[in-house]
Amino acid sequence: MSKKIGDVILDVKNISLRFGGVKALTDISFNVREHEVRAIIGPNGAGKSSMLNCINGVYTPSEGSITFRGQTFSHMDSHQVASMGIARTFQNLALFKGMSVLDNIMTGRNLRIKSNLFWQALRLGPAEREEIEHREKVERIIDFLEIQAFRKTPVGQLPYGLQKRVDLGRALALEPQVLLLDEPMAGMNVEEKQDMCRFILDVNDEFGTTIVLIEHDMGVVMDISDRVVVLDYGKKIGDGTPDEVRNNEEVISAYLGTSH
Repeated sequence: MSKKIGDVILDVKNISLRFGGVKALTDISFNVREHEVRAIIGPNGAGKSSMLNCINGVYTPSEGSITFRGQTFSHMDSHQVASMGIARTFQNLALFKGMSVLDNIMTGRNLRIKSNLFWQALRLGPAEREEIEHREKVERIIDFLEIQAFRKTPVGQLPYGLQKRVDLGRALALEPQVLLLDEPMAGMNVEEKQDMCRFILDVNDEFGTTIVLIEHDMGVVMDISDRVVVLDYGKKIGDGTPDEVRNNEEVISAYLGTSH
């Protein structure tokens, strides 16, 4: 079954990023279409995480612009990005280890809470109704990710693969239009990777969420991506379908080390 890929939702234009004299990214352009799985790959130190950090407002690009749903920015802050509908998971888990799975995923709803602090503190009136509604949404995510058995378990007690699933759940709680995944399968065994692949494809399919993914496992990338952009030493060296990228001489040499 082929899915319908939409128009460009995110357009990265001529992004450069410098830290002092060090160039992390040089003149990178690519776009992301609605409802696709777009992978960013490259050897270690290629600039992949720096690119995600520019998109979600952690870093301010030295040059270039990012257009999201027709609005162009030279810089966005992280809160603005999240409120516009771009969510992110992190390579190093930033979960609250002492809090339960449910409460961790609830933190992803913070931007959606509209009642004021007074009502929230008393849990009365509109705040109570709102909390019930948010909890229902979170419970649906917990069911979707098949972690019902761990709802009340402190996250720090869960195996690594399940912690990564909770991290995905927290990002989904924001109801993002675009989901940025920074190495969602790093450190996982084969079975955990297969589960995570399935959830990523289900998020893309059932929620219609556009996915931008950094991943080292080339088998995974080639299996689940619609298009792939390849970075090396902060420059773009390839962009296209998995087959086009797989047969690109410059990409092959970067990965096999013949260009170093």
